[in-house]
Amino acid sequence: MPNYLVFRLYAPMASWGEAAVGETRPTATYPGRSAIIGLIGAALGIRRDDDAGQQSLRKSLAVAVKQRSPGLLLRDYHTIQVPASQSKVSYRSRREELSVPKATLNTILSTRDYRCDGLWVVALRLASDAAWSLDELRNALEKPRFTLYLGRKACPLAAPLMPVVVEANHWREALDHGFESGLNTEKTWLPLVGNETQDRRLLRLPDQVVYAWEGDIQALDGNADAAESSEVWDEPLHRRRWQFGARIEHRRVVRTEEGR
Repeated sequence: MPNYLVFRLYAPMASWGEAAVGETRPTATYPGRSAIIGLIGAALGIRRDDDAGQQSLRKSLAVAVKQRSPGLLLRDYHTIQVPASQSKVSYRSRREELSVPKATLNTILSTRDYRCDGLWVVALRLASDAAWSLDELRNALEKPRFTLYLGRKACPLAAPLMPVVVEANHWREALDHGFESGLNTEKTWLPLVGNETQDRRLLRLPDQVVYAWEGDIQALDGNADAAESSEVWDEPLHRRRWQFGARIEHRRVVRTEEGR
């Protein structure tokens, strides 16, 4: 029976970036592969300019997500000052952008989307030639090298990740760990009141659960029924250049009593 590393993500705000056009910065309802790999990389202390480390991490991990609650959508309106575009000039930081003479600064409008009070469970499985063990990844999540946040620096974690290594037959069995009966079986998974009805109301939990996974379409639980597949562009190819590639992701929506 294979081993999986399972942990949860919960915060007042999260932003799971999607393809951005112009000044609009949308968010998905659950974290994609790039966001999860970035979180693990930060915990391990792998910098964005460490191309070899980022490449090794990308090849080491397979990812699946259980969306317990997508949270509520929050749209933040911004006005931003940016320097005039120049073909031979690039800026490495926000500080450099604002260091130009004020007369050359322009103002643009921007909107950024967030998910508020969302709750997700993540499962990781290692490739046969992975550079780390699941225990090493669990230890890194418990004591991260860099500060962890959910998509943007304005989105710190609101509860411990509670990483645990479990044995499971498939993705779904691993993702359901900790939710076998009720929302707070061991009173450690969520820092809530312990009453399932009240916990569900506090987290605005819907009556359905979304599973998203990669690999074979039957990898969730050995059954391909009621699964949909789509191409998503969240495979991190080069962190410094912000280049992403396509992958096939499978999704299934089940009622709460089936997905706990």
